Amino acid sequence: MIRELVIISGKGGTGKTSVAASLACLAENIVIADCDVDAADLHLVLGPDVRQTTVFESGAKAFIQKSDCTSCGDCLKYCRFEAISDDFVVDPIACEGCGVCAHLCPAGAIEMRPHASGRWFVSDTRQGPLVHARLGIAEGNSGKLVTVIKKKAREIAAEKGYNLVIVDGSPGTGCPVIATMSGATLALIVTEPTVSGIHDLKRVHELARHFNIKTAVCINKADINPDNVTAIREFCDRNGIPVPAAIPYDIDVTRAQIAGKCVVEHSNGPAAAEIRKLWSEVRYVLS
Repeated sequence: MIRELVIISGKGGTGKTSVAASLACLAENIVIADCDVDAADLHLVLGPDVRQTTVFESGAKAFIQKSDCTSCGDCLKYCRFEAISDDFVVDPIACEGCGVCAHLCPAGAIEMRPHASGRWFVSDTRQGPLVHARLGIAEGNSGKLVTVIKKKAREIAAEKGYNLVIVDGSPGTGCPVIATMSGATLALIVTEPTVSGIHDLKRVHELARHFNIKTAVCINKADINPDNVTAIREFCDRNGIPVPAAIPYDIDVTRAQIAGKCVVEHSNGPAAAEIRKLWSEVRYVLS
């Protein structure tokens, strides 16, 4: 049985990716998936050697065949996104792929062509196989791309006989987060002791509860505001959420990022020690 440890945060900037990278360093026989496809950065720490690149096609864009176009102007009239110029050329950025122009063109001069909105990769890293992606600028359907990445990660795990996939999820509570959490064995929520951190912790926990996914909370930079740490612990106690670690602020985290390494690779300081404790607790839950 392949288990999935999904690391999410509810908001950006909590240190989710740093925690995910360190847990990947501490684990053995794993596949890693970076599902933060809108702003993937796990590769900056893991230094992947890309061995497979695949184009991600999602949706379609209109294309006008000039030789068949009669310049009747119906497409200009019915396009609600003003994606077609006066000389009947489609702007692929403005086009939403709704297909109205193709459906209503009396000359049949417009076709909907598959649209390449990004690429996804399978790479080798010192921690194990990594499946990651790069979504194009202003492209949508990130939830679909997340699903592709997770499916491939599970396939690789099955091929290699591994029983754990570690997933670095997207911040927030939107479509890519929902896709990331699908099928998770445990969702580890990395939060911070700030007002916004507490607010978004509650939102993402509610999302996990809606899908009946077991959760745990890791408090990062836990010594910057003791009162807010208390508020987080009280919330977790009321909702039966374990808090396996409270990582202190540690300058070695920044130094590890500069060096392109995981925190636990770079340091034996207080942050690294707490992350090792975190992995010990999480591994027990996953077993």
